[in-house]
Amino acid sequence: MSIQPSNPQTVDYQTHPSRYHHWKLSFEGPVARLTADFDENAGLRPGYKLKLNSYDLGVDIELNDAINRIRFEHPEVRTVVMTSAKEKVFCSGANIFMLGVSSHAWKVNFCKFTNETRNGLEDSSKYSGLKFLAAVNGACAGGGYELALACDEIILIDDRSSAVSLPEVPLLGVLPGTGGLTRITDKRHVRHDLADIFCTTTEGVRGQKAKDWRLVDQIAKPAVFAQKIQERALQLAAASDRPADGKGVELTPLNRVVQTDALVYTHVEVRIDRSKRTASFLVKAPQGTQPDTIEGIEAAGSQWYPLVLARELEDAILSMRTNELDIGTWLIKTQGAISAVQAMDDSLLKHQAHWFVRETIGALRRCLSRLDVSSRSLFALIEPDSCFAGTFLELALACDRSYHLALPDDPEHAPQIMVSDTNFGLYPMATGQSRLGRRFYDEVPALEAVRAKAGQLLDADAAFAVGLVTSNPDDIDYADEIRIAIEERVAMSPDALTGLEANLRFNGQENMFTRIFGRLTAWQNWIFQRPNAVGDKGALKVYGKGERAAFDWNRV
Repeated sequence: MSIQPSNPQTVDYQTHPSRYHHWKLSFEGPVARLTADFDENAGLRPGYKLKLNSYDLGVDIELNDAINRIRFEHPEVRTVVMTSAKEKVFCSGANIFMLGVSSHAWKVNFCKFTNETRNGLEDSSKYSGLKFLAAVNGACAGGGYELALACDEIILIDDRSSAVSLPEVPLLGVLPGTGGLTRITDKRHVRHDLADIFCTTTEGVRGQKAKDWRLVDQIAKPAVFAQKIQERALQLAAASDRPADGKGVELTPLNRVVQTDALVYTHVEVRIDRSKRTASFLVKAPQGTQPDTIEGIEAAGSQWYPLVLARELEDAILSMRTNELDIGTWLIKTQGAISAVQAMDDSLLKHQAHWFVRETIGALRRCLSRLDVSSRSLFALIEPDSCFAGTFLELALACDRSYHLALPDDPEHAPQIMVSDTNFGLYPMATGQSRLGRRFYDEVPALEAVRAKAGQLLDADAAFAVGLVTSNPDDIDYADEIRIAIEERVAMSPDALTGLEANLRFNGQENMFTRIFGRLTAWQNWIFQRPNAVGDKGALKVYGKGERAAFDWNRV
């Protein structure tokens, strides 16, 4: 059951192939095909048409859903071919008119979600053996090429007209918004001078030149293009370990009730306090006997607790990020028995080689990563009946601060936390580090001190002693300390906090993903507010109107 709000401006991230407007999904043995055929009249909001396979948030919501259904419902699929049904057009990228009429926050959230979707392709390729092949059978521009870049390989039709391009800088005065600049260098190793030419011209690069510059992996004449795609898709599939005889798990609708000030799921609740501009996330541990055998896990299917948890928490995060822009501080709480979380983690670790368990771990990993990159202040509150252990401890480790109530006069009811093996790498951040590794800068003495406590119940003082929590106030001071911390936080500039949190959360090593979310996003965020892009005569505003952009020539 999923009860929806009546507000048409509210974005719903849940959909189903029967409701797709933009993608066609088909299957043939180990190969799935995702065919782009965007309905130009089915934009998520009014005011623009999705011509030439240009996309908006609604297109990517469907894409994210389709990839998840391939992951879980079709374990026999080993290669996903992404192509187009439109003649001479693969994908022309993000719809420019949509960007032109959208608020700054909408543009940034749109880019963040599309980044996560594309990063998710690479995540599945790395961890799950699901490979992606871009069959570029027409013009491939901007975000369309960025989608192709997220695939493992790109084959371009060599028809003398189809080209790949990143024309955002010369045409729109903005940057490619979903990792294009980073992937052509970090992933495809395009020489930086060639990349400079490529990113400052509008016509793109075709044929052999595109291959020579490493912009694509192969080219194929129209007469043999389909054959080349099929051959390469099967070659990629042959190297995968996804099971040919696995029984898929249907992703049934979430049990969700959307209220004015709340999101209520089976295992997750979000309560909004608008006067304080905070939201409380309550994540509940499993209850009752849970399956511990592969047979039992397969029988539970889409109702298996860890999968339901991942899907519900992800939906809550996405909904709050998009629909509740004024709610800047999220209070993360848990409820239930630590032993139940421990039993869940034991099952995940014991059966992690099984495809369904592996995909569920992937769903949890990507969900936690969404929390990391959310531009919200995150405070974990460790209170009586909390169960911050193992997988649930990752929620606290993702937060900017954690407050652990000490009850020196009532040890029986004092909240406790527990470190487990899951905290040492099962859910790496975008950096590739564990959250414990990030917390302690991978310093061996600190991590060994924490590892020595693994499996032990730690009260506030014990957790504080090894650096696992920020503060351990007793019951006399706890309420006031939390109140003051929250009041101070919500009074600060949200812009400054977004920059602060991102810098502090990703304090260690950089890689392609962190550069996409950090360096690229920061620059794009700034450019999206500059008059050269979005002023009355900015390039993004005058695009398609037959006018020239008027630039402020000062270099800032």
